[in-house]
Amino acid sequence: MTSRVSLPLIQALRDTARRLASEAPYQWGHMGSCNCGHLAQTITSLTKAEIHTQALQRYGDWERQLVDYCPTSGLPFDQTIDEMLALGFSREDLTHLEKLGDPAVRHTIPFERRNALRHNQRDDVVLYLRAWADLLERQLVAVSQPALHEEVLAEV
Repeated sequence: MTSRVSLPLIQALRDTARRLASEAPYQWGHMGSCNCGHLAQTITSLTKAEIHTQALQRYGDWERQLVDYCPTSGLPFDQTIDEMLALGFSREDLTHLEKLGDPAVRHTIPFERRNALRHNQRDDVVLYLRAWADLLERQLVAVSQPALHEEVLAEV
């Protein structure tokens, strides 16, 4: 995990998890309604159709698009990625999100669920997003209030 921890970044994860949990349209193979697509909707206020249309201007899924990302390309999809990066996410974070693969996030999920996570299942994505937000929140507390961090750890 390489994201820059901030309240807006944590809130974006929580808002995305909340929207997905409330039965927002989810389709892993659709660039605008997959794992990263939903986070992009939260951050950019674009619709799933707008994100998908942007993505089709270049070849590849989110992982490929993140590899090919160029901040000076002028492509609308790269501008969407720009907004996500500006909030504090890294390309690595977004690649992990698409496959629910960040080891640090997965480690916080109970063992029996961690090993059964499926990257293309809504409930697993919601669990991952919430676990990631919780992890970042603990990091934020540890950095901003070391004494409070010790109290939080004592409760865990």
